[in-house]
Amino acid sequence: MRAESPVSAPALDGVVAAPGAAPASARAAGRWPVIPSLIIATFVLVALLVPVLTPADPYAQSLRTRLKPPVWEEGGTWSRPLGTDRLGRDVLSRVILGARISLAVGVLTVFLAGAIGAAVGLTAGYYGGRVDALLMRVTDATLSFPVILLALILATTVGPSFGNVVVAVAVILWARYARVIRGEVLSLMERDFIAQARIAGCSGWRIITRHLFPNTLNTLVVLLTLQVGYVIIVEASLSFLGAGIPPPTPAWGSMIAEGRDYITSAWWVSLFPGLAILLVVVAFNLFGDWLRDTLDPKLRQV
Repeated sequence: MRAESPVSAPALDGVVAAPGAAPASARAAGRWPVIPSLIIATFVLVALLVPVLTPADPYAQSLRTRLKPPVWEEGGTWSRPLGTDRLGRDVLSRVILGARISLAVGVLTVFLAGAIGAAVGLTAGYYGGRVDALLMRVTDATLSFPVILLALILATTVGPSFGNVVVAVAVILWARYARVIRGEVLSLMERDFIAQARIAGCSGWRIITRHLFPNTLNTLVVLLTLQVGYVIIVEASLSFLGAGIPPPTPAWGSMIAEGRDYITSAWWVSLFPGLAILLVVVAFNLFGDWLRDTLDPKLRQV
């Protein structure tokens, strides 16, 4: 069965479009976000080419070269272009390896949370009644907790590790996906193609997987993209507090935490991982905004 074509929204009062001209929102949505895309592509490439791009072993310690400044500062060397930390480890190499860890946590977490949330939202929206009420109460209860606080509690309970951080954050974020996907499903359930599928004798599983899920996929993709940057911030916060990726693995958050005692004398230890977080998060947010406007303008109000 094919979904009905969406009805065009009425023109705004007092605004008359020129013949053959595209709406302003469509023109805005069509602009490819070049700079955010380049930033994301650069960090992805860096994460994939860690063994090639790292100028030194990210774990190698040398107290003789501890707190060496960047190359442009007095005492800096090209062998350690961004300086060294308190244990003499190369900051650039650790930032590069940290890119792989942060992006892996962000992508894996949003996919896991998205899978759980989509399953809950599709089930609640399709079956309705008591099933919907029960699942939405659980969703509301999850949404009522501060994300960082609940993630911190879960991460410290099970212990800091890569896998535990992914699971802990995903267990909290799934509710956001479930709420939005349920709303999409409730809207789709009023469409004629769902009624026709039921008349044709399609099972509930077939309707969910063949009709409802494909029609919510654009919304899900937009949500996944918008949440990657947020997950990276949550992971960095957990690592900063000692409940995320355990040392000596170079997570950006833990690198910032290690440099906070030297912020005036060795500012580069915290600055460069902080800049990496800033660039990645802003790039994903801008790219997600463009994707939202392109694929699903209705999500602007979510």
